Amino acid sequence: MDRNCEQPLGEPVAFAGATVPGRTVVLRGPRVVLRPVDPEHDAPALYAASHPPDGDPSIWTYLYDGPYPDPHSFQAALSQQAAQADPLFLSVTDAATGQPLGVVSYMSIVPEHGVIEIGNIWFGPRLRRTPAATETIFLLASHAFDELGYRRLEWKCNALNEPSRSAALRFGFHYEGTFANHRVVKGRNRDTAWFAITVQRWPALRAAFERWLAPDNFDASGAQRSCLGARAA
Repeated sequence: MDRNCEQPLGEPVAFAGATVPGRTVVLRGPRVVLRPVDPEHDAPALYAASHPPDGDPSIWTYLYDGPYPDPHSFQAALSQQAAQADPLFLSVTDAATGQPLGVVSYMSIVPEHGVIEIGNIWFGPRLRRTPAATETIFLLASHAFDELGYRRLEWKCNALNEPSRSAALRFGFHYEGTFANHRVVKGRNRDTAWFAITVQRWPALRAAFERWLAPDNFDASGAQRSCLGARAA
């Protein structure tokens, strides 16, 4: 008797692999454009958005790097990031002005299994909690699923980072559990909360994003008429 027949197996999958994000990828939306980090051009605006006197240094609390002592060291770090393919760092820029507003990345890229993560996310004060921020996540997710052919999009964060956890749920990621003692970051323990969207759930989430981002979802003052979280559940 073939004992393998008695063991449960996953559903067969016709999957030939996903595509690695291109080093020159540009993702365009009505509000933002995501493009590869340009250290020389982007450093002044990004440093100002994330450091005193006008920026928000709390951006760095749960990230692996930063804050930086001066603009020069920050630009040097951006140069190192720009040279990498995984993570692939992208600047989030204002679609109208080209002003850099924040940073995101594709990372933990495993095309043979169709798994990719969005991480190293930080939004400056002008981008945070705006439709442009939601559009940023939509552009990343849509590119991963609809153009590159991934089966799973991950979001991981420090388990103590409540704003990131709330954002993941709002964007439709499912909480999958917490890895205890997962990392040591800046001399402190990090338990990591894991979230994901799978390709099976993506069509409904895509539609929810598109409805929420549509101009008619906002009144004359720019306030949303309906919440994304309710539509993406």
